[in-house]
Amino acid sequence: MHLTPRLVFFLVLPPLLWAGNAVVGRLAIGSMDPLWLNAVRWMLAFVLLLPLGWRALGTPAARAQIRARWTHLAVLGLIGVGAYNALQYMALRTSTPLNVTLIASSAPVWMMLIGAVFYRVIPRPVQVFGALLSLVGVALVLSRGDPAAIARIEFVEGDLLMLLAMLGWTGYSWLLARPPAHMAGEARPKWNWAEFLVAQCVFGVLWAVAAAAAGDVVFPSGPTQWSWGLVAAIVYIAVGPSIIAYRSWGVAVAEAGPATAAIFYNLTPLFAAVFSAAVIGEWPRPYHGIAFLLIVGGILVSTRAAARRQAA
Repeated sequence: MHLTPRLVFFLVLPPLLWAGNAVVGRLAIGSMDPLWLNAVRWMLAFVLLLPLGWRALGTPAARAQIRARWTHLAVLGLIGVGAYNALQYMALRTSTPLNVTLIASSAPVWMMLIGAVFYRVIPRPVQVFGALLSLVGVALVLSRGDPAAIARIEFVEGDLLMLLAMLGWTGYSWLLARPPAHMAGEARPKWNWAEFLVAQCVFGVLWAVAAAAAGDVVFPSGPTQWSWGLVAAIVYIAVGPSIIAYRSWGVAVAEAGPATAAIFYNLTPLFAAVFSAAVIGEWPRPYHGIAFLLIVGGILVSTRAAARRQAA
């Protein structure tokens, strides 16, 4: 694998957009139930995707292709569309941004673990070192340059929800990279990226709406406090973190592999720290620069190791 400027762009864009999702989502859940925020987000994304991916549903033959693969698409829709951000938004109600982002930054570790257990992809020691190096950089940002702050973290319900979200996301990424036979090679329908995402959203939106409706019964919440700010937030998370980021992530995982893509995922908390600093008026500090070097160092170590292994 060779890191071309194009591939780096697709690897960096999703963390950038998802960092904005964390900041905007944290603000939005103050006005809207997290489960409904996720459901409305994906309903809007689905509508916006239809002009680009309508062919996945436009003919009886196209719909038959989805029915023949409904089990796989339903799983992708559940964990990648219906569950991940719903769990993240729910986690932010009881957890802190520090905890949620720290747990999310463990993605490379889970990617490697799931790859080793279920796909027999054993990471090389240097790849593990790269992942740990990147995690150190993330921890430095999250602790604001005070490593002792990590030891003072207390885990709550939201932390467990975010851990569940990350496990689902790593599984989703591996399913994209290692699809079943009917979704690989010549057997895969001739879907472009938008048509593939539409096929997932058919099931993902159903999962998201069902979860929101069930949440209203089990855990009733107050009415949504509509405002232009909330509308703008929903439009952003429906277009940027949903459509654009998912398209870029699919390309990145396919070309770089889940483990390498997960290392770049660690840029998310760094971007989130910058966005948060911009919102509250704090300028970056020296530890931000050190953390950036550690995260990029971890990325370079892991990607070069993968490239040498592929060449061998």
